[in-house]
Amino acid sequence: MPPPPPQNKGLVSTKIQRSSNLELYRIICMLMIVAHHYVVNSGLCVDGGPLIPDLSRENSLFFTLFGAWGKTGINCFMMITGYFMCTSKITIRKFVKLMGQIYFYRWVIYVVFLVSGYESFQLLRVIKILLPFWGITDGFTSCFIIFWLTIPFWSILVQNLDRQQHLLLMTLLVGIYTVFASVPSFELSFNYVTWFGVIFLIASYIRLYPHPLFDNKKVWGWLSLLSLILALLSIIVMNRFFGNKGISYSYFFVSDCNKVFALIVAICSFLWFKNMNIRYSKVINAVGAATFGVFLIHANSEAMRTWLWKDLLDVVGKGLSLTIGELVISSLAIVIVIFVICNLIDQLRIATLEKWFFKWYDTKFTV
Repeated sequence: MPPPPPQNKGLVSTKIQRSSNLELYRIICMLMIVAHHYVVNSGLCVDGGPLIPDLSRENSLFFTLFGAWGKTGINCFMMITGYFMCTSKITIRKFVKLMGQIYFYRWVIYVVFLVSGYESFQLLRVIKILLPFWGITDGFTSCFIIFWLTIPFWSILVQNLDRQQHLLLMTLLVGIYTVFASVPSFELSFNYVTWFGVIFLIASYIRLYPHPLFDNKKVWGWLSLLSLILALLSIIVMNRFFGNKGISYSYFFVSDCNKVFALIVAICSFLWFKNMNIRYSKVINAVGAATFGVFLIHANSEAMRTWLWKDLLDVVGKGLSLTIGELVISSLAIVIVIFVICNLIDQLRIATLEKWFFKWYDTKFTV
């Protein structure tokens, strides 16, 4: 007979106040993702871009390191999701809330670009907007929708595994998807739906099987710093030997969510923030609740990426003309301003349209 499951392995948890330390972590994760898009979606530091990674050049060094953390940020974001959702119940109300947010920004931004003439009417484009997703490869939003729908099944799985089985499954999948995949020339095909399942296993293990080591803030603070330094060194070393082949080679160990340093930095930093003693803050929690909206706005479509990074901000032009000091200040300012504006927009949506809709919804559909 297997040992009985831990007492805290219930499928449904009582509603608790969001932890401000993890909401702050969520904010930082999204800033990392915005910084990554600033560098990559602008076309500045991509394979064949105007700033071929040459870390002997100050501007190139800054951009390469500044934009390296997008996939790490996704892992951090999903660690939070897995940690809380492994003991929560998926409801129709939650799904309606998620899809309402996604569809709101799809349609509003598309109509704005259409009316302004920045985007032309195309039937296929409209069909893609109407459907929840169009293809499941590496697009975060579509993969997140699919994974979100599978969470109840992942929860059933982890609830029915004992501790050893959970650990063995997690070790097996991390070994395949991360350890082997971080070896040059090892080929691995996957999409984010399956990878998010691996993250769910890691985060749920931390949640379901408390251990004194998981609660040691000092240890995870130092490990976060060490893993970050090693990730930076990996970029510099890979650039030294393979940088002439493109930025994907420089970013090899952080280039995708499953790569070794993208995962290690996420796990260590999550455990560090989990143990931070930050008092409950309405401001932090309000900003944290609107972080997904930041993603849905600034990474909405190819038209948005072109308008924002290339036409409005002219990241490439400034990246080639500014001094390193001006570049650092302007880059940080741009990322923060984009985050703040998008976050305020989503907070406004939450306080008005979402609030009004669910006031009606709850009277009609809540028993």
